[in-house]
Amino acid sequence: NKTGGFHMTILTEIENTVKNNKVMLFIKGTPEEPMCGFSAKVVGILEGMEVDYAWTDVLQHPEVRQGIKEYAEWPTIPQLYINGEFVGGCDIITEMYVDGGLENLLTTNNKQ
Repeated sequence: NKTGGFHMTILTEIENTVKNNKVMLFIKGTPEEPMCGFSAKVVGILEGMEVDYAWTDVLQHPEVRQGIKEYAEWPTIPQLYINGEFVGGCDIITEMYVDGGLENLLTTNNKQ
């Protein structure tokens, strides 16, 4: 089953990307040109906090766009990962930013 093998490869690639980057963001578009309001909002939060983060434009990688939804069991983009753990999408990130939870997560786990 070639599809299954290809599918597992994508999930493995996603896992490696998430594990190898302290802060990893999957977005529509780029940080300079987000292609949806939710991606723009999360980028704005991270940029405002001066967080170093890696990112992938899921619009350029349809297989990642589909795979990431299964990987996180989360249906929407953007998706933020910190220290290999799925944190959430736009609403959760915004809420955590407002209540200080995001800053705590970024500073208390500042180990690489």
